[in-house]
Amino acid sequence: MNRLARASFVLLGAVSCLAASADDVLSPDGLIRFSLSTDAEGRPSYSVAYGDEVVIRKSMLGLRFESALPLDRSVEIAAVKRRSQDTTWTQPWGERRTVRDRHNEMLVTFRSTDGPDREFSIRVRVFDDGIGFRYEVPGQDAYGAVDIVDEVTEFHLPIDATAWWIPGRAWNRYEFPYKESGLDEIALANTPVTLRLASGTHLSLHEAALVDYAGYMLDQRRDGIFQTNLTPRSDGIRVKTKTPFVTPWRTIQVSPDAVGLLNSSLILNLNEPNALGDVSWVEPGKYIGIWWAMHVNEKTWGSGDKHGATTESTKRHIDFAAEHGFDGVLVEGWNTGWDGDWFNNGAIFSFTESYPDFDIRAVTDYGRDKGVRLIGHHETSGHISNYEAQMEDAFDLYESVGVRQVKTGYVADGGGIQRVDENGVMHYEWHDSQVVVRHFEHVLKEAAERRISINTHEPVKDTGLRRTYPNWISREGARGQEYNAAWAKPNPLEHNVTLAYTRMLSGPMDFTPGIFDLVHQGPDSEFRVQSTLMHQLALYVVFYSPIQMAADLPENYATHSDAFQFIVDVPTDWEESVALAGEVGDFVVFARQERGGDDWYLGAITDEVARDIEVPLSFLVAGQRYEATIYRDGDDAHWKDDPYDYVVEQRVLSRKDMLELKLAAGGGTAIRFSPIAKAE
Repeated sequence: MNRLARASFVLLGAVSCLAASADDVLSPDGLIRFSLSTDAEGRPSYSVAYGDEVVIRKSMLGLRFESALPLDRSVEIAAVKRRSQDTTWTQPWGERRTVRDRHNEMLVTFRSTDGPDREFSIRVRVFDDGIGFRYEVPGQDAYGAVDIVDEVTEFHLPIDATAWWIPGRAWNRYEFPYKESGLDEIALANTPVTLRLASGTHLSLHEAALVDYAGYMLDQRRDGIFQTNLTPRSDGIRVKTKTPFVTPWRTIQVSPDAVGLLNSSLILNLNEPNALGDVSWVEPGKYIGIWWAMHVNEKTWGSGDKHGATTESTKRHIDFAAEHGFDGVLVEGWNTGWDGDWFNNGAIFSFTESYPDFDIRAVTDYGRDKGVRLIGHHETSGHISNYEAQMEDAFDLYESVGVRQVKTGYVADGGGIQRVDENGVMHYEWHDSQVVVRHFEHVLKEAAERRISINTHEPVKDTGLRRTYPNWISREGARGQEYNAAWAKPNPLEHNVTLAYTRMLSGPMDFTPGIFDLVHQGPDSEFRVQSTLMHQLALYVVFYSPIQMAADLPENYATHSDAFQFIVDVPTDWEESVALAGEVGDFVVFARQERGGDDWYLGAITDEVARDIEVPLSFLVAGQRYEATIYRDGDDAHWKDDPYDYVVEQRVLSRKDMLELKLAAGGGTAIRFSPIAKAE
């Protein structure tokens, strides 16, 4: 049976099991179809087709409560409302200035067919790049304050799909290497989960607008049938709320190929507009920091002879930042509480008291004269009660000295977030439980009152809330560069490429690229960065974040000053971004245009396989010639054998050209395209 016939057969089989009351909504281009229905027992369900292929088979829907009747059976479709939208909106900062929001919407109201009158709705928005749907439960007699114990939402996936995923609800939060496997190997997975179906169609399952709710894991209940397993609070309840309420959007990105996923704006479009008003004080930019030295054991976070966060050292870093046009200097370990086992020091951190060898006002005054800001740091070790007790004073201090960005940290094992209740009882929560989701939003609001932006490490997963709170400027939420230091097994060669198609689909990541001393413990040590130097440059384009760190020790950039020039030049805020080529886990090529400028930048990275890739330059302006400064792997470059073999060269190119990229094993290419002035 050929692919078309097989897909049609599957589609007809799926439709035949749906009730006659099915209601459909199509994407504006007509390719994606979302169908809602109820069966003979009044159980609501949905399915999704992409063209003639069913990508989500009949999947159940509903909510269950601890002390109220469930909303997953004995219901019927009572009303259907439809609307369409085609608008654009502007990001104050972002991977593109203007985002198009074009979708068809269907609001389906379900009412009970037995017992007390009960009602809920499912709002569905179908875009050309995917789907978002959520539950909306109005105020009603049957429900007031409710405790959600289960969300029945399913994703019934084709069993022969290939998935890229990390384990859910595990000790290291989101910081695992991604695994490529069949669905049979997944028990519980964090989202986003990226899938390639046998047909070549690509999906990404995630969520948008996670507010006052629990994050969910994909939980495989039966072969190919995954359910939204909401992360429980410490008392076992998934979500405590009251009507009326809405859930986060359950999202399904759909694309005929891997590259299409990278060009999607689905997650952003499903979030609410900016709630903060004027956010001109949110400043994209590049920074360096007193950070990597601790990871490679040259300095310590705690006090003593090797203390990294000293006034003298910070001023040296400010000098380097000013010389090279960087906006800020991150300083970790400046505040008391780091001595001893800081991983377990959450209850004793002070966020206003500095060590004696660090003068925060002297440092910020010095930086102000140089045009460089101090970037603040609050490590909580997962003790959110201690942090919240000091938060207002801590942000007041930063506001008073001119700090505009703060990196927060929640280093604690999964399930180890510490919360002390009003009776003094300690509770332990997951990073993505409702309790901690509320905490993160509280931090954003307190920071915004003082015109401070937040970069969260060990966060809850990104669900696009940067649109609503533009001061949530970046976050970690994946296995980052620090795993290539001196204390962990390095990230595997395919890791960075896979991140582009998984974690990065959810939003910006503070990956901390730009390591130049790739073999800091020698070429034979297992503790090394598994990439070429050019791969490190390309990450500034491939991995989007409005703040980017030049993460290495400042002195290491002098050894390859010509390569460092790309980091000096590359912006972090973009007019437009276009993914050009790639396959999940293999390679990726991105082009981005400088916001408010005419320069374009290109970044390409590969895994352990050397590749020759032809890339059309059709993103460039027609009729315009560009001087391309190309930073590429040399002929003998190899991540292990010769990571420093590279070439910097110039060529004149236009949109008519096809550019061949030669990527070494573990390698990359970074290019700056600058328009050549036309002769008078």
